[in-house]
Amino acid sequence: MSVLGRTLLLSVLSFATGCAKSADLPAADGAAGGSEASGSGATGSTDTGSGSGSGTGTAAGEDTGSGSGSGTEASGDAGTGSGSGIIEVEHMTGRIDHTVNRLDGTPASLQDYRGKVMLVVNVASECGFTPQYEELQALYVAYEARGLKVLGFPANEFGAQEPGTSTEIANFCSSRYGVTFDMFEKIVVKGVKIAPLYRTLTTESPAAFQGDIPWNFTKFLVDKNGYVINRFPPTTTPMSAEVTAAIEAALTAP
Repeated sequence: MSVLGRTLLLSVLSFATGCAKSADLPAADGAAGGSEASGSGATGSTDTGSGSGSGTGTAAGEDTGSGSGSGTEASGDAGTGSGSGIIEVEHMTGRIDHTVNRLDGTPASLQDYRGKVMLVVNVASECGFTPQYEELQALYVAYEARGLKVLGFPANEFGAQEPGTSTEIANFCSSRYGVTFDMFEKIVVKGVKIAPLYRTLTTESPAAFQGDIPWNFTKFLVDKNGYVINRFPPTTTPMSAEVTAAIEAALTAP
């Protein structure tokens, strides 16, 4: 064979080899697409955010890879991604977890009432609303087994209508109204010397229930988690439909 013939033969063989190699490229891209998808949820580049996500990627050779990444949004040949995140909503402020003294002087933590529904009332022995002691006791008897606690806090800010000592208050409540619900030492419910409990009740509860105590026998309803969920004025009696309906709802709530 002449030199020219050999040269032509080598050129033909080289061209055929190159075509054969080029025919393999789509399959190689597809394999790469599947490999990349298993690592990042898509072929190509990824943007990462918070949360978690999953994606699938498909390349030209129809080889598919799937995988999960951290909040991955896929871009490139073909891919889809989904992510989810948890948004924590801060609970209302003003949790009722204060330490106060019982009428006998022993300290009590209101955290111990967690899981119970509380009706917190500022009381007085010489007030026009004092007969509400009777209904407060009746309310306590009716709902105590289901988890209601009535808490009485004597206060002397309104007309000096609670002048007695702790012993005198205890004797009055027991002898006159047969009170068995929890009673506590005299407390300041209004003004510059307001007790921490009543500062929380009147300034840190939901806006609808905030504001100064107007008179004796104002009532705050506190849920099982220690947060104020309702407030009733002195004129709303303890056994009224409004109060009992709110208590029923609070007792049946999770």
